[in-house]
Amino acid sequence: MSISLVSNPYLDEASAKIRSKPVPWEGYQRAGLLTSEELSLIKRVDRQPRAKVESLLVTSAQSYAQLYLKLLKKLARVDTLQWLLVVIADALADHEERLPLFIKAVEWDPELPYAPLLRALDTNDEFTQLKAAQILTVLLSSEPSTLPPEILAPFVNTLTSIIQTSNTNNINKLDVAVQCLESLLTRTEVRSAVWEKPKILSGLVDILKSNPGPQMSYQVGFCFWLITFEPRVAENINAKYDIIPVLTDIAQSAVKEKVIRVVIATFRNLVSRAPTQNLPAMFVVKLLPFVRNLAARKWSDDEVIEDIQYLNEELSAHFQDLTTYDQYTSELSSGHLIWSPVHDSEAFWSENAMKLNESDYHQLKALVKLLNEATDPLVLAVAVHDVGQYVRHCDRGKRVIEDLGAKRRVMELMSHDNPDVRYRAIISVQRLVGGSWRR
Repeated sequence: MSISLVSNPYLDEASAKIRSKPVPWEGYQRAGLLTSEELSLIKRVDRQPRAKVESLLVTSAQSYAQLYLKLLKKLARVDTLQWLLVVIADALADHEERLPLFIKAVEWDPELPYAPLLRALDTNDEFTQLKAAQILTVLLSSEPSTLPPEILAPFVNTLTSIIQTSNTNNINKLDVAVQCLESLLTRTEVRSAVWEKPKILSGLVDILKSNPGPQMSYQVGFCFWLITFEPRVAENINAKYDIIPVLTDIAQSAVKEKVIRVVIATFRNLVSRAPTQNLPAMFVVKLLPFVRNLAARKWSDDEVIEDIQYLNEELSAHFQDLTTYDQYTSELSSGHLIWSPVHDSEAFWSENAMKLNESDYHQLKALVKLLNEATDPLVLAVAVHDVGQYVRHCDRGKRVIEDLGAKRRVMELMSHDNPDVRYRAIISVQRLVGGSWRR
């Protein structure tokens, strides 16, 4: 597991400058923070060409691993921490065989290697924070045993904070944090820890909604692909974060094949692990026509061809026999009501309005929930229109709507900012307050 697992131009450029900066090592020795032996080891690598340092590590890697970690633990000056983080990363670059030298430091000091690296995450210096995150990601990804919560939790908290608060004005922090997450999500315990952090997942969705470049779209998509391997996540992620429409938009506008590939792979996870929870939303966003379009293209990757074929078969099998009522309930289940033909079809409402009462008004309650909770004017306009259609075609419809508390909400929407919502609400109120229970 190479340090290049997390790469960023800012870190590379800053590291090159830090290697050549002087550090007051003699002052540390005079202060009793450095032994003469430790000073001698440091002098052999301080501001030396990387080729020379590498030749020393060939025979003395263990000594330097222990030295770097000991100093990282007991020294606090920012410039010194920066230098130590750079030389640790240099030692690990392209040398996976050295990872155990750092990981097994716990055998001679229980706080190593992670305690000083986690403390470095809390500094105000951006380079120190990001370089520590880079090294932590490489070490944690290589741990042979399950990561303990006391190590994993603070790192996930830091990544959450960065992803939640960073924007295009600080693309370096965002880039490093997403790469760290992308690398760590290969581990089951990390997927579970991240699922318990709503802010990190909502932050990832917000990144996709901000029209990022192809690389960031791919990296965030890769995070969603990895986390949806967990059945619990696949069952609930769209209901909580509405990712199916967002990922569909990303794939439809993508110019890079790898972006489409990772979105399609994510959809395969969602369908294979939780079809009941995810197929309705896929129907509403018209995923099947898009997948059929993808199937007609030429692809350089056999895996994406297989994933497209899988989705094409699964979606076709599920959607081909849908009745108009099935289509309507799919919309309700997805939370994305649109002006599909069923909403204005008098034949549909005449035939199906009473079905909303089945199973203790399950579907009607779903409609009322959207009426109460939706913020999208389109969803509100369609929902309040449907309430009027239900009242018009269902015996006792007015009384049921009033019993569910929806009448008050319909009346509130007559003063909504959106003119279409206001218009639809006025029509529905006329039906709700009319003299006949069926009108």
